[in-house]
Parts: sequence; structure tokens; C-alpha cells
Amino acid sequence: MENRQRLADRIDWGLLFILMLFFIVSAISISSAQTSGQYAQNFVIRQGVWYIVGGVIIACTMYFDPEQYKRMAWYTYGFGILLLLGLIVSPESLVPERNGAHSWYKITESVLIQPSEFVKTFLILALARVITNHHEQTPVKTFQTDFKLLVKIGLTTMGPLIFIIADDFGTALVFISIVTGIILVSGITWKLIVPIYGSIAVIGGTVFSLVLFAPNFLEKYLGLHPYQFGRIYSWLDPYNYTREEGFHLIKSLNAVGSGQIYGKGFNGSEVYIPEAHTDFIFSGIAERFGFVGASVVISLFFILIYHLTKTALDTKEPYNAYVCAGVISMITFHVFQNIGMTIQLLPITGIPLPLISYGGSSLMGNMLALGLIFSMKFHHRSYMFSSDNS
Repeated sequence: MENRQRLADRIDWGLLFILMLFFIVSAISISSAQTSGQYAQNFVIRQGVWYIVGGVIIACTMYFDPEQYKRMAWYTYGFGILLLLGLIVSPESLVPERNGAHSWYKITESVLIQPSEFVKTFLILALARVITNHHEQTPVKTFQTDFKLLVKIGLTTMGPLIFIIADDFGTALVFISIVTGIILVSGITWKLIVPIYGSIAVIGGTVFSLVLFAPNFLEKYLGLHPYQFGRIYSWLDPYNYTREEGFHLIKSLNAVGSGQIYGKGFNGSEVYIPEAHTDFIFSGIAERFGFVGASVVISLFFILIYHLTKTALDTKEPYNAYVCAGVISMITFHVFQNIGMTIQLLPITGIPLPLISYGGSSLMGNMLALGLIFSMKFHHRSYMFSSDNS
């Protein structure tokens, strides 16, 4: 009985309860989305199956302690690179084209796996090891050692990034957000961070301005084509692109706005929203359950991020803290980008709402990342909450 109690104390019940709430919200949201006429199959059951698979992934991930993940980091990183490389060299029968990109492995006719969802976690593990090893090897911090660490982080990130940036820009942005979050807590001096990110912001702002006011310059000197700017134009003025890129955004805005305070009810959908169970699930939530329902969903994400942040602050191991920072950055960007694109705050990208949107790869990838957090708590005797005098 004592051993069972000891085992139970090592499980992060708070995080488990949060995941149960996410499953309930996901099931209700997907079920409500299926009340429209565009669905001929039950995605709620499939989502339940993916949640069960995700639970198995968490249980398997908990088996290994953080120190073992630190030792395996380069192996998982290399495995992730091979998976991404396979997308390029594999035949069409194994890697079919979907939405103009080869980003999925075909397991069965109805099951496709997107490896980049798992590579996000592999990258987090590798970056955490790079930073930890660097600090152990160079206990005295200087401008030169910080610059060297930044170069290491950049080279590690470029490995998977070069394989996905052309076909999946949205996922590439997630990788960049992960790196940014980890850099901010890595101890690198702000004298390096501010100029570098400031320069990136200036370059990005300049390119954005040229797209708006001087597209001919980009066409002439960079070889870009007008259709490549369509996503930006349709984001800023979707009503001039009602039959093209702006269609999804207009439908989303109509759905969110029509939900008002309390929504139209579970079966009250009046606005046709393409992909209402995946990328635009938040639009359906806002329409059916209104501002109140949307606020509940956003609050649930705040609770999740708070819990992960508390875990990062409580841990005594730097490696664990860097892993937490990467997971927090990944989930936060997903939430901000997905919700932002449904309300015209950000351009539309194919990024799902974590733990709520239907999708096996996304859900399993997030469960793998959260499994690392469960592992930290499960092995807390050796790695967390230890006495400062021990």
C-alpha cells in the first residue's frame, strides 16, 4: 500500500486533470462541428482513439528519466532528421502529396503521420542538451562564449528547418518560436539578443512594407511572383479576395462575430466553415458557445501554460528548465497563431489548436512533449524538489 501511494504521489495529477478537460472540450467542439452537412464520418471517436494513443505515449515517456533523455537527445534528433529526409526521397506511394506538399507518411488509407510534429520535441531535447553542455564546459560567461552558444543553437535548428521551410512555412515558424523561447532563458547576454532580433524585425518589416507598397521591386530583384503575396493581401483585406485566399478568413470572422456573448448553441451553426474540426475549430467554438465559450478555452490554455511554467521554476536541473521552456514556447505559439488567424490578428497558416483540433500527428506530438513534463514529476526524487544541501 505504501509503494502504491508513493507511485501515485509521483504522477502529475494536476497536468493529467488539465488534459482530461482538454479532451472534453475537444470532443464537444468536434461533435458540434459535425452537426453541419460537410461531415459524413464521426471524428469524435477517432479523436478519442488518438487521445488513448497519446496516453500510451505519455506512459512510455514517463518510464525514462530526464537524464536519459539528455543522453538520447542526439539520437532522437538524428532520427527526426532521417524522418524529414525520408519525405524527400520516399516514393509517392509512401509520401503522397497533400495540399501541395509532401509532409506526411501514409500508414494506411485513412492514417497519415506528419513527422515534423514529433521533430519539434526532438529539437527541444537537442537544444536543451546543447545549452546545458555549453554552460558546463564554459562556466565563465563572456560575449564570445555567448556568441559561440548562439551559433551552436542556430546550427542545431537549421538541421530540421531546411527540410520543412519550403513546404510547411507554418511549422517552420513553430520551430523558430521554440528556438526563441529557449534562447531567452539560456543566459545569453541581451547585448547579443537585442541586436540580432532587432535586425530580424527590421528586415521583416522592410520586406512586409515592400510587399504592400513596392511589390514590383520584389518581383524584379528577388524573382518573387504576385500570387505569392496573396496570403498577405487577403489577410489585410479579405473582402477583396472573397473567392480566393480571403474565403476562409471571411467565414471565420462571420462565425466568431455572430456568436456574440453566449453563442448559438451546440446545433446552432449557421456559417459554413471549411475545416471546422481542424484548423478553424476555434471559429466554431466562438460561434456555437460565444464569447463565454471562447474565453473558457483560452483560460484553459492559460492554466496549462501556468502549470508548465511552475514546473520549470520548481525544477533544480537546468536541462529540465530548458525543456520546459521549449514546450511552453511551442504550445504558446500554436495557440496564439491559431486563434490569431481566426480573428484576423495574424495571417492564415495551417497550424492546429493544440489538444483541441482533430488530428493524430498534432495530438501525439503534443502528448510526447507533455510526456517529458510528466517524466520530470515522476522522477522528482532524483531530479526535482531536492534539498539545496543534498
